Formats: sequence, C-alpha cells, structure tokens
Amino acid sequence: MTQILKRKALALVGNHAVAYAVKQAKPQVLAVFPITPQTTMLEKLAEYISSGELKAELVRIESEHSALATIYGAAVAGARVFTATASQGLLYMGEMIYWAGGQRVPMVAAVATRAIAEPWSIWDDHQDFMSKRDAIWIQIMAENVQEAYDLTLQAFRISEDERVIMPVMMGFDGFILTHTMERVEVLEDYEVDSFLPPRQFNLIDFSDPIGVGPIAQPDEYMRIRYEAMKAMERAKSVIEEIMREYEKISGRKQYGLVECYKCEDAKYAFVTMGAWSGDAKVAVDRLRDQGIEAGLLKIRVLRPFPREKIKEYLRSMKGVIVFDRAVSFGSGGILANEVKSSLYGLEVPVYSVVAGLGGKDVRPLHFQKVMEDLIEGRLEEERWLL
Repeated sequence: MTQILKRKALALVGNHAVAYAVKQAKPQVLAVFPITPQTTMLEKLAEYISSGELKAELVRIESEHSALATIYGAAVAGARVFTATASQGLLYMGEMIYWAGGQRVPMVAAVATRAIAEPWSIWDDHQDFMSKRDAIWIQIMAENVQEAYDLTLQAFRISEDERVIMPVMMGFDGFILTHTMERVEVLEDYEVDSFLPPRQFNLIDFSDPIGVGPIAQPDEYMRIRYEAMKAMERAKSVIEEIMREYEKISGRKQYGLVECYKCEDAKYAFVTMGAWSGDAKVAVDRLRDQGIEAGLLKIRVLRPFPREKIKEYLRSMKGVIVFDRAVSFGSGGILANEVKSSLYGLEVPVYSVVAGLGGKDVRPLHFQKVMEDLIEGRLEEERWLL
C-alpha cells in the first residue's frame, strides 16, 4: 500500500509564494527594487530577514540596474543570489541582464510580467519577459501560484548545476498570479536543504585574482557564444532531470519543458504559456463535450525552446492555435513564430492569436470561440482579440 505524505498547505498570493520559496532556498545576497506588481514580494522578503527567518544581506539600491549589478558581483564571488522585477524595471536592468547571461553567472530573477509603456500600463502581458529571450538566460513560466513556488526552487538548482551554470528567469503573470491567493503545498525546510544544497563553487579564484568581463577578440567572442549555445541545449535534459527529482520529493507531477493536456489523441491543439493556460484547459474540456477533439500544449520553458517536444506532440495536428501575450511588431506573435519554425516542413497549419495585451481580459470562452472558428474555416492566419 502506497503511503501518502500529507504536505503542509498554505494560503499564499503569488508574490508571497515566491518569497517563501526564496526563503527556503537560503540566498546570501538579495537586491530588489520595488515595482508594481512585484512590490509585496520584496516586502515579505524584508520581513523574513528582519525576523531572522532568512539570514541574508538585503542590499538597498536605488534602481533595477543597480539591483542586477549588485547580485552579479555577489554571484561571481560565490554567493547564492536573487532579485525580482517587472516591466520597465526589467528594461532598466537590461544592460546587466546581458552581462550576467553572457558571462553565465548563476542567479535567479523572478519577473512579475507586466505590459511595457508607452502607453503606461500596470497590467499583465508577456512583452517584458519575452523581450529577454536572447539574453542567454534560461526562462521558465508558471501557470499558477503552486507552479510559481515550485519553479522558484527548481530555478536555483538549474542555475547552479555545473553542467549548465546559467542565470534563470522565472516568469509569472502580474496581478493574475502575483496578487491571487491559492492553496500552495510547500516542502519542509529539510527537504529543500537536501534538494538544494549550498553552492559549492566560485567563478573566480581569490588566491589568483583575475579581471572579470574583459574585451574578447573576435575568435574568442565567437567561441564563448558557441559554448553558451551548447550549454543552453544541455540544459534541456538537465531541466527535465531536476524536475523529475523534484516530483519525487514533492509528490506532485512536474511536466518538464512542456505540459500536454489531452493532446495525445487530439486533432486540434492550443499552444499557450503562463496563467491563461488554465483558461485554455477549461476551453479544451468544453470543446470535447461538444465532440471536438481538442488539446493543449503548454510551454513551461521558453529558453531553451523545446523544439523537439513541439514536433513530438503537434506533428499530426490538423490545426494549431498559438495564443500570444507578446508580439514582435512587424513579424507577429512571438510564440507563434517559434512554433511555426519548430514545425517547419511538417505541413501543420499554425494560426496566431494575439490577445491579452495590457491586461485585456481573456476567458475560456475566447479560446473556445477561436477553436470553433478554426473548425468552421473562419479563422485567419493571424487574429487580434480586440
């Protein structure tokens, strides 16, 4: 008889779930500048440090650029580090984001996704998160508050794995998850300590000081970029391995690079990333009640992009609808373009739906209606839900 372990369950909003995971991960240095909708995460982390629950240095900085620069230096010196931001704050970090990625410095950043100005908006879309898809960061995205907690812990482990050694960005939808309270099962501290032991390596040798970040000659620059690409490809198997290990510890299913929801026998599929994947699942269930063989492929890891998994699950579909909360202006939905590239040569029709920008409401009914239009031959190659 299988023994079922009863887990501690807490009622947490997304920001506090991430903060709880960070506390358990025991970073030594944090530098976070408050910005909506991330601010309450910073406040909770400050509470943990003030109460002694987290023994870490919280550096009070004057900008997001300084936040990333601060943890960059600490991480190079050997510390486990963390920061968080959103929207304009992530853009302000931009220069140091590329420095950390290019030098492959292990660190974790949580991004509470939010629309980018102009016009000004505090509401959710994925433009900020996806704007850093070429910054040499591993990027993972949560569907719900439970995943935000789980993926934060996994992010530290992935980042510090010596087969990878790369910064990790964990995205979760602003307000939709940051400020929504859900039931969250949390690990015991001793379980996290076993899963995520203290970091054992530095990037510099203090007995033999070196300069960090010097200019590279063209041949070396090309080689360094090639090594980063190889590390990103290696990360695919490492991510899946770490998530399987976490699944055994937590007792909760972990889906790796992608999650297939009723897509094994589907003839038509949605592709989504982030919180509205839950709405898409509701739509899939409703469509199946109507006799439409629909499914969902949820992207959990944006970088490295899971091309092989997309081919595996979508190669025989009669139609694929990709919902994007971010757009490359002059090109189209960012995720849709990635999916089309992955399916090149397979003759699978791929349709792009751009929706939810600036927090515009998207519900299961919207997914359902678009799929019905595809079945009835009324769906354009690209549609904006205005």
